[in-house]
Amino acid sequence: MTFPLGTLESSRVGASTRHAPSLHGYDTGLLLLRLALGLTMAAHGAQKLFGWFGGPGLDATGQFFTMSGYPSGRVMAVVAGLSETLGGLGLVVGLLTPLAGAAVVGTMINALAVKWGGGFFAPKGVEYELLLTAGAAALALTGPGRYAIDRALPGLRAHRLAYGVAALLLGAVIAGGVLLVRK
Repeated sequence: MTFPLGTLESSRVGASTRHAPSLHGYDTGLLLLRLALGLTMAAHGAQKLFGWFGGPGLDATGQFFTMSGYPSGRVMAVVAGLSETLGGLGLVVGLLTPLAGAAVVGTMINALAVKWGGGFFAPKGVEYELLLTAGAAALALTGPGRYAIDRALPGLRAHRLAYGVAALLLGAVIAGGVLLVRK
């Protein structure tokens, strides 16, 4: 069907295909976010666990956790380091993305609690931790996109908002429990 140029009908023809969102664009954007956030968190966790990338390692991180009021500082350092490393790597490859995002969010809730009161901006502020928290929560809620291992898993192939919400609630409850044992 053709319409004379300049008519209302001719301007509508193909409008929906011309301005349709690019699913590949969304998926590529989610992949970029997963890589940046996930690699940052995995490297940060490796600093705690192994002393890599100029990090303090388990003993010094454990001492920091003890000084910050956590019982069993070394155990808490292992928990934080594993949450950051495994959560970050899960985000990178898009594996169990809601849970990986929740692991990062839970760790960052504790980091925010420790740093709270130093203002918003660096060097003592929380803007970096808040950005990591928001990014991880966004990935937990939106899912990893098509370029992810989750796409090959039957239960996670089609991401559901409920999965992200449930995972974030779990992460927040566990983070709150950890904060309750902090002095």
